[in-house]
Amino acid sequence: MPRVFITGLGFVTSIGNDAASVSASLREMRHGFEVYPPFQKPDISCKVIGTIKGFSTDSVDPEDWTFPPGYTIKRETVRSMAPHGLFAHCAFIQAVADARLGEADISNRDTGLFAASGGSPMLTYYHHDRMLKLGPARCSPLGIVASIVGTLNFNLVAAFKIQGASCGFSSACASSAHAIAYAYDEISLGRQKRMFIAGGEDGNRDAILPFAGMRTLSLQSDPALASRPFDVARDGFVGTGGGVVAVLESESEVTRRGANPYCELLGWGQASDGYNVAISHPDGTGSRIAMENALGSSRVSAAEVDYVNAHATSTLIGDVSEARALKSVFGEMGVRPGISSTKALTGHGLSLAGVMEVGFCALMMRGGFTPGSAHITNLDPACEGLNILRSTLNEAPRVVLKNSSGFGGANVALLMRRK
Repeated sequence: MPRVFITGLGFVTSIGNDAASVSASLREMRHGFEVYPPFQKPDISCKVIGTIKGFSTDSVDPEDWTFPPGYTIKRETVRSMAPHGLFAHCAFIQAVADARLGEADISNRDTGLFAASGGSPMLTYYHHDRMLKLGPARCSPLGIVASIVGTLNFNLVAAFKIQGASCGFSSACASSAHAIAYAYDEISLGRQKRMFIAGGEDGNRDAILPFAGMRTLSLQSDPALASRPFDVARDGFVGTGGGVVAVLESESEVTRRGANPYCELLGWGQASDGYNVAISHPDGTGSRIAMENALGSSRVSAAEVDYVNAHATSTLIGDVSEARALKSVFGEMGVRPGISSTKALTGHGLSLAGVMEVGFCALMMRGGFTPGSAHITNLDPACEGLNILRSTLNEAPRVVLKNSSGFGGANVALLMRRK
């Protein structure tokens, strides 16, 4: 079966809008959180988000949006986008340049795109409210494709003339990890030679605030205390948005083009908790089985894993659930890979999280470092025995396991190896 490699990356995130700035933030354990003005009201308990710098997408009219210099996007292209579509479009341009792809490499029957987002609650509400108040004749003809779940893949496939496989994934916070996993299958089974994987979220009031009703958002007003996975005082996750794109290619394409991959994708596994619609299984059963399936399908032993990029979002139940799963997989083998959660720096990107954090792992493997898990003052006793890194190591992991989990107990584990 063809081997699969990551050859290009693009980033628009709370910790940087390109690979170099993201790498520096990860290495220095520098977070991207700010007090968010729309949340500074007495009736809103959460105060902090991971902000996207250099972009302005607050308006419901895309023609009012602004973005950093260096990107050329046609007016008719922007008109059908959600805010996260703009983020991901810019990340796509970066990824193409990073992988050194030409137009013929992008638009052909052997190149596809899988995407993941939660749609745009802001634009969904706006267009629906306009229809009810003014009638359908006064609605934008692009309102649906700009707002519903699927808007990201609709827009990217059209804008970049993708001719191969295309699909949108919706498994909440496991969505873009699923997209990477099935893109791996497309290439390893010989159906495609190249796949783009895009993840995006608006990261604004309408996308983040509904989670306050679930009591899952941090109540901290100090950005340095708001996201602290594995800490005993953690009190919820910090929401964020952005867009990240990864390029996956077969070994034959890597050889043909003379590409310099970041790393190799070795395989993946998944499993469901079968427990609760919103809460992880307390013993981490689904996460444990997903990791075991990933190791088994990749023919990698637990002892070979140097580093785990945890899903850990800084929620009370979720972090302990994953810690127990990690102990089950690695503790019984007597091995202690380094573990950290980069959500301590970025916040939780929801559908975006999987591809964003796979991108981070790829940067680590090329850049020769392993970031620690930031903001831990007192480690939760439930995590004792795990090798949770507290500071950055100046060495690259060789084999990396990346965990993602979503609503309904959807768990995905991805394995990567340094080139």
